[in-house]
Amino acid sequence: MLKESDIQKKHALDFSSGWAYDPAPEGTDHITLKKQYGHFINGKFTDPAEGGFFSTINPATEEELATVALGTQADIDAAVSAARSAYTNVWSKMSGRDRGRYLYRIARMIQERAREFAVIESLDGGKPIRESRDVDVPLAAAHFFYYAGWADKLEYAVPGRSPKPLGVAGQIIPWNFPLLMAAWKLAPALATGNTVVLKPAETTPLTALKLAEIIQECELPAGVVNIVTGAGETGAALVNHPDVDKIAFTGSTAVGKLIQKSIAGTRKKLTLELGGKAANIVFEDAPIDQAVEGIINGIFFNQGHVCCAGSRLFVQESIADVVRDKLIDRLQTLRVGDPLDKNTDIGAINSKQQLETINRYLEIGLNEGADIYQAKCSLPETGYWCCPTLISNVSQSHRVVQEEIFGPVLTIQTFRTPEEVLEKANNTPYGLSGGVWTDKGSKIFKLTSGIRAGVLWANTFNKFDPTSPFGGYKESGLGREGGLHGLFPYLKF
Repeated sequence: MLKESDIQKKHALDFSSGWAYDPAPEGTDHITLKKQYGHFINGKFTDPAEGGFFSTINPATEEELATVALGTQADIDAAVSAARSAYTNVWSKMSGRDRGRYLYRIARMIQERAREFAVIESLDGGKPIRESRDVDVPLAAAHFFYYAGWADKLEYAVPGRSPKPLGVAGQIIPWNFPLLMAAWKLAPALATGNTVVLKPAETTPLTALKLAEIIQECELPAGVVNIVTGAGETGAALVNHPDVDKIAFTGSTAVGKLIQKSIAGTRKKLTLELGGKAANIVFEDAPIDQAVEGIINGIFFNQGHVCCAGSRLFVQESIADVVRDKLIDRLQTLRVGDPLDKNTDIGAINSKQQLETINRYLEIGLNEGADIYQAKCSLPETGYWCCPTLISNVSQSHRVVQEEIFGPVLTIQTFRTPEEVLEKANNTPYGLSGGVWTDKGSKIFKLTSGIRAGVLWANTFNKFDPTSPFGGYKESGLGREGGLHGLFPYLKF
């Protein structure tokens, strides 16, 4: 572990005096959370058929927020049956214009209740309120708005062909962006005329259930959207259900492989958005201060719980010391703490299990001879927390470089030539995203055309838009979500 005395700070800014932030907590008195939530099946909240209930907790305080139904095969059967009935009798027969009206209504209601969604997202997931408020909730609404516009224009999306919905879609979403991932999945499926059974992550089900309340209020026909909560067994029951026509999964590569094996030989269509280990490449001609901010955003946004996080930093050798010093200075300014405080930069790790995974990788890095630097930060006594971390003195063979950590941990390597960094960037089983920082447009085109990744940013990072497709290559998944491309996995021709 590197000590503070080991780090040379030539032009460090002094933040120890004159820079004080008073607490600025977002209130919770305006939100409504039930003590217990059942499944949302056929337009109603229902108790589990056989299973019991489990707790969802606030990772910043370890306090219980609510108890949620634990889904079993019987609950999945009921949800799929409701979705099939709604598809056959109502939704597939409805005009695209009318389907679009429902999606517009959902989008507007998300906007109207944006503050409540943002607070619940931060309480249940641990992410800073600024991110929930400024990123997750607005983007979720934007996805519904965008696909509402496509609902009556599908013939223009695929000219000369006759697109038809698939039927019932089973959708499984992760815990890092619960509301946004629900919107990514639901909006294109509904716009194309499919009905849905959605399974949220067991640690973050509350905003999906709050979305179910909106679905009720906007009078979406019963059974068009069904939400069954639970753990891995619930998701497996959905994947293996014989009356599901399509599976859409966002999560770990290991689980994605299991799903792919499970549905092999069936008629089910599949999209997978899996893990990542993105290369963030900084050349010597890059705007360094801008790049440092991009690096920080690329890895510490949402505590590093981002599949497309820029977790592998490659810096051209001639500026490596400068960039590293600036990064260390910048780490000292990041505020770790209460996710509901508007000053917080890095919130709580989503779960105890994920914190243990992150700490295990830090131990692996030390055992492999890496240098680990963690910012000085005062962590709360309760909850799950990790200081922002830099790992240097690593090579391509280090496990912390090759494997997805999914936390606020950045590995740093150097390079000399574009050819060298391109080879290093592609030396990974993943291929979800990447970034290039340089003042030369020709260099951007050369690098981005050579990096085998689905999403690439130039002189920025982690910018998303519902009109832009998202997805990866290799072990980062198959298929695309978002944009025009996001319609195709839910259509047959």
